[in-house]
Amino acid sequence: MRRRITWLATLLLALAMVSAAPAAWAAPGDVPSSQGFRKAVTVAGIREHQAAWQAIADANDDNRAAGTSGYDASAEYVAKRMAAAGYEVSFQEFTFGQFREAGPPALARLTPTAKTYATPADFRAFTGSGPVQATGEVVPIDVVMPPTGGSTSACEAADFTGTPGWNAGDIALVQRGTCPFVQKAQLAQEAGAAGLILYNEGDTPDRLDVPGNLPLGAEGIQIPGVGTSFAVGQEFFDLYQNNPPGSVTARVATNLIEDRIPTTNVIAETPGGDPDRVVVVGAHLDSVPAGPGINDNGSGSGTILEIAEVYAAQNREPRNKLRFIWFGAEEIGLLGSAHYVDSLSDAERQDIIGMLNFDMLGSPNFVRFVYDGDGSAGLVGGAGPPGSDYIEQVFLEYFAAVGLVTDPTAFDGRSDYGPFIAEGIPAGGLFSGAEAPKTQAQVDRYGGLLGAQLDPCYHAACDTFAGTGDGAGATAPGLALVSLDQLSDAAAHAVLTLSKTKSL
Repeated sequence: MRRRITWLATLLLALAMVSAAPAAWAAPGDVPSSQGFRKAVTVAGIREHQAAWQAIADANDDNRAAGTSGYDASAEYVAKRMAAAGYEVSFQEFTFGQFREAGPPALARLTPTAKTYATPADFRAFTGSGPVQATGEVVPIDVVMPPTGGSTSACEAADFTGTPGWNAGDIALVQRGTCPFVQKAQLAQEAGAAGLILYNEGDTPDRLDVPGNLPLGAEGIQIPGVGTSFAVGQEFFDLYQNNPPGSVTARVATNLIEDRIPTTNVIAETPGGDPDRVVVVGAHLDSVPAGPGINDNGSGSGTILEIAEVYAAQNREPRNKLRFIWFGAEEIGLLGSAHYVDSLSDAERQDIIGMLNFDMLGSPNFVRFVYDGDGSAGLVGGAGPPGSDYIEQVFLEYFAAVGLVTDPTAFDGRSDYGPFIAEGIPAGGLFSGAEAPKTQAQVDRYGGLLGAQLDPCYHAACDTFAGTGDGAGATAPGLALVSLDQLSDAAAHAVLTLSKTKSL
C-alpha cells in the first residue's frame, strides 16, 4: 500500500504540472429560498464529522467497515448527535454473511493447455461462494476486448441467452464493469452457469490486478465464483477466440464457511411532518476494510448529518416528514438499504415520496454529477421511477441559478438508491466521482488533474481526513473541499425543497 500511495503522489504531482487551470468557482447568482439554510450548512461542520470518523478509524484498525468496532462507533456517533438535535433515533439491526476459508480455493485451466493459477496473485474467491466446485467450458459473456471502460458484461439476462455457444453447465467468463458483482453472479446462476470467473476490466491502471473487494452478499448464490486479474481474463478470452468451440475448460473451486455478522442502519426522523409523505435522505456510513473512508462515504454521511443538525437548530418544521438514514454494509452489496426497503410494508413504501442519495461528495479530482432521473442522457440504467425527473430538476435548477455546470450520472445500481428505485420509489442525488479517470472535457469544465481518478484514493488506505483536505497529505490541490462546499450546498437546497414540496 505504501508503494501504491507513493505512486499516486508521484502521478498526481506530474499531472498537476500539466493539467488545465481550475475553472472559475465564483457563482454569479443565488437561490433566495434556501440561502440562509445553505449558509448555515458549512464545510467546517461537515469536516468536524469527518474528523471524528478519522479518529474512530485510527482507534479501530484504520477502517470503519461493516461488522467492525469502527463501524459500531461511527453509528453511535451519529445516533448521539441526532438524538441531541431532537430527532427520533433508532437502530435497525440486520446481519450479513462473512466468509472464512475452510480450505484453499482453486482456479485451473484444464484444456487446451493445463495451467494452475495462484491465489492471491492471480485470483481470489468471492465471499458468499460456498464450499463447492465446478468443471466446465469457459464462455465469455458480452465482454469488451480490448477494454474501453463501461462494460455491461453479464448485467442482463439477455447477455447469456444472446451469447452463441452458451449452455447450462458452462463457466461464465465475465468482465468487471458497470453493475454490481452480485448482479452478475445471480444472472449467471439463473442462466445455468456451473461457475463464475470475473476478471478485472483492464481499462485503467487500477483495474488490472485482482479486485480487492469481492462481495456477493446475497442469499441463494450456490455456484463457485472467483475474481481474477485482467491478465488471467485475457488469457481465457484469447484461448476462446483462437480455438474450436468446447476447447477451453476450467475448474473453479471455493471452500468458504459463512458466519453471520450483526450490524445496523441508523434512522433518525423529524418529529413533525406528514407521516404519509416521507422524504428519505440517505448515505452509507461504512467504509471498505482498506481504509477510513473519509470521502467514501464520510463526505455524504457528514453532509446529511450537518444538514440535519442545522435543520433542527433553525427550528424548521417540515411539511413532509424527513427521515435521515445512515446505511450499513453498502460496500458489500447495498445490504443495509436493501434490508431497509425489504422491511417496509406496501403502505410504508407508498408513503415515501422520494429518496435523496449522497454517496461521495468530496472527491479530490471531482465532477459535479447529478443522477439522470429522466433518462434524457441515454445512460446505462435509464430513467428512474416517475418523480425522479422532478428530483433531478431540483438539482439542475439550483446549479444553473448559481452558475455551476453539471454532468449526468447513471442509475447503474452502484449505491443505496438501487433498492428504492427497484420498488418504484423516486430517487435522485449527487456524486463527485470514484475510480473513473478524469477526461479532457471534464478538466475543461471543472479544472483538476487530467487522467487521474476522480477520487485517486477510492477504496484505498489514503482515503483519509488529510487526503480529503487542502493541507499536508492532501491527495489533490484542495479540490476536495471545493467539491464538498458546492455539493453540500446543493444537497442542503434539495433537502429543504423536498421537505416542503407538494409536487411529488
